Amino acid sequence: MEVLIGLLIIAIGSFGQSSSYVPIKRVKKWSWESFWLTQGIFAWLIFPFLGALMSVPENSSLFELLKSGGAFESIIFGALWGIGGLTFGLSMRYLGVALGQSIALGTCSAFGTLLPALFAGVDLLRGGGLILLLGVCITLAGIAVIGYAGSLRAQNMSEEEKRAAIKDFALTKGLFVAILAGVMSACFALGLDAGSPIKEAALMAGVDPLYGGLAVILLVTFGGFITNAVYCLYQNYRNKTFSDYSNSKVLINNILFCSLAGVLWYSQFFGLEMGKSYLTEYPIIIAFSWSILMSLNVLFSNFWGVILKEWKGCNSKTIAVLITGLVILVISIFFPSLF
Repeated sequence: MEVLIGLLIIAIGSFGQSSSYVPIKRVKKWSWESFWLTQGIFAWLIFPFLGALMSVPENSSLFELLKSGGAFESIIFGALWGIGGLTFGLSMRYLGVALGQSIALGTCSAFGTLLPALFAGVDLLRGGGLILLLGVCITLAGIAVIGYAGSLRAQNMSEEEKRAAIKDFALTKGLFVAILAGVMSACFALGLDAGSPIKEAALMAGVDPLYGGLAVILLVTFGGFITNAVYCLYQNYRNKTFSDYSNSKVLINNILFCSLAGVLWYSQFFGLEMGKSYLTEYPIIIAFSWSILMSLNVLFSNFWGVILKEWKGCNSKTIAVLITGLVILVISIFFPSLF
């Protein structure tokens, strides 16, 4: 039962993340860099900070907790993850919500799951390590099938149909950006691993396991915010779009939807930490939890892809391939719990 509760909590957070790009579509008359930076302030600073406060022990402070060890490394990995965040947004732009998230998150799933295990000295060819490796392979198989469905969609659509579904559709450029985004985004998992002394200190001080790791998330997202802020402000300067922030006609609307996107995005890691607290007796599932989160993100992003009509007009073969890929991802989510 605890496994199901943990997976359900992670799934709820994942659904929030996969829904976070929907409010962005309601942002009006702002350049990409303006809304990306604004939603990032909420997603990577404000809400993570509020979450981190929940992990502070009584009679202590957030600053004291962050001195427990690993803070600098978490921020550095966060800055690297921030590069993935930038290209992740571009992958949505060139491939759409469904295919862009599928490719980026699939790559992120593999690297984010296997690299921490390798750094911890886990043998991926024996025991629990082998189960972990097989689970990742199943996840990648599902992602590959979904990617194939995306290529079939591109082949069967005219340029006009592509532009109607995704304004800046570009398959080759989008695939490159999405893969780069996935590799760099895996640094988030490494950042969480580097900050484990902080989480351990919070738990030893009596913090509820549901919230023990939230301070580490703040460090990683803070590093990512720095990278994204530098790039977005440079683009504001280069494109002369600083005036976006003073456009009073759309300011309240855009801040509202950017804040909604931010809290939805943050919910994935809030849910991940809460869900993992129910999985402490299942180390293999804990190790595979990153891949589970990414698989769920792909599932829900394709759900939104259908709702947003990104797969409209596809033939029956393409839809069948897409469904097959999604089924494989569902199998990958429950695979580790079978052992």
